[in-house]
Amino acid sequence: MYAVADPVAPYDYRPAEDGDRSGDAALTTLYVAHYRKLVRVAMVLLDDVGRAEEVVQDAYLKMHHSWRRIRDPRAAEAYLRITVVNLARSRLRRRLVAQKHAPKPMPDAPSAEYGALEILERERVTLALRTLPRRQRECLMLRYYADLTETQIADTLGISTGAVKTHCFRGMSTMRARLIDTA
Repeated sequence: MYAVADPVAPYDYRPAEDGDRSGDAALTTLYVAHYRKLVRVAMVLLDDVGRAEEVVQDAYLKMHHSWRRIRDPRAAEAYLRITVVNLARSRLRRRLVAQKHAPKPMPDAPSAEYGALEILERERVTLALRTLPRRQRECLMLRYYADLTETQIADTLGISTGAVKTHCFRGMSTMRARLIDTA
């Protein structure tokens, strides 16, 4: 099947000696190692656990179908991350279009914001996060929800490390100001 390097070192998904190029064993290893983190990334973008899980599963399917075309199997984790972010963006765009054309609720309808104080606080942070420009939101989400390094974020989004630092700094400054204003 596939040889996997030391679990402490970065993953190395290389074909084993038997020549199996389907990627099944490597994808299983990737799934066990990264599924939860990828779902968290998609969850922050989509705000729906079910849709986040679907996006991650779709990313694994896309990777399985294109495994033979992957030039450097060690880059599989980054490929998955990029695919999850792109699929989540696509789902979010579709959802926003559907919301735009959805019927408006009656003005006297009760608010949906009933619940515990923790839920309200999380919603407040989520709303503030949504008001950020796309790059700032993505950088903060990948940094604080997916726990990626600046280099990994830069690779995932296709921007420089300096741009990641700038987006994170500006995003945190804006978040801080907005959360203080709404407190």
